[in-house]
Amino acid sequence: MRPAHRGLLAAAIAAGFLGGLATCDDNRRRERVATCRRALPAVAPEAGIRLRLLRAAPGATPDTVRVDYLDGNRQHWLTCRFDGGSTLLALATENSTLSGPALYMLKRFYLDTPDATAADPAGH
Repeated sequence: MRPAHRGLLAAAIAAGFLGGLATCDDNRRRERVATCRRALPAVAPEAGIRLRLLRAAPGATPDTVRVDYLDGNRQHWLTCRFDGGSTLLALATENSTLSGPALYMLKRFYLDTPDATAADPAGH
């Protein structure tokens, strides 16, 4: 194989690898945003039908997601912190942080259920 062809082959392999990493990162980002967004109805049940999603996107620091929403005319937020993957490690609102047992209950009995998918504010 000619040296020029080897260089092109190496560049193509590198581009394919980096493209795969970007796709993986995109999927993880979308999954994190969806998880945090789905937690909103459980964390702010008093908002009910008055809840309006404003923004759900990666947060200010790595491995975080921030969700901004309206409850009536008042703006609120929550942030979710994840491990290197898509496991939720912490959830905080402007008023409090979920305790370990509360976070466990949220993850175990709500986030992976059809109810959480149905109540996802992005679907409204």
